[in-house]
Amino acid sequence: MSKNQTKDKANGAKATKTIALNKRARHEYHLEERYEAGLALQGWEVKAIRAGRANIVDGYAYVRSGEIYLIGAQITPLIQASTHTVPVERRDRKLLLHRAEIDKVLTRVEREGYTLVPTALYWSSNKVKLEIALAKGKQNHDKRDAAKERDWQRDKQRVMRRHNRDA
Repeated sequence: MSKNQTKDKANGAKATKTIALNKRARHEYHLEERYEAGLALQGWEVKAIRAGRANIVDGYAYVRSGEIYLIGAQITPLIQASTHTVPVERRDRKLLLHRAEIDKVLTRVEREGYTLVPTALYWSSNKVKLEIALAKGKQNHDKRDAAKERDWQRDKQRVMRRHNRDA
């Protein structure tokens, strides 16, 4: 998936454009179920996101009083925006999910020890959406195994390509 992924509107599909990716989440966690959530944002935050000034790498989500909040994600304000308010870069932002999804996530986080990790921030029909994933942390040996598997797949592709050229 490219950084500026777009879908063709002529086919009737909704246009999506990736704003920020969290590649570190795939490296440090086993990602399982993924959910699409809306974000409760202020006006200056939307302008800053349009300018590409968002970072979700250090972010995580947690459940507080039956609601899910995004913590640690940074949206850097524009210099010319927001003259009448004091912008806070790393404030808690409420995630908008259906009640059934919140209850399901809450159960898995509390009982099974999962973590909620943001994986992507993107535009969907002129609305900012956040993809969050239920994740379990990887041990160091899991990371090494994943690296070995990735190298093996790359070598296998290289050998197959070489074999197909010679044939």
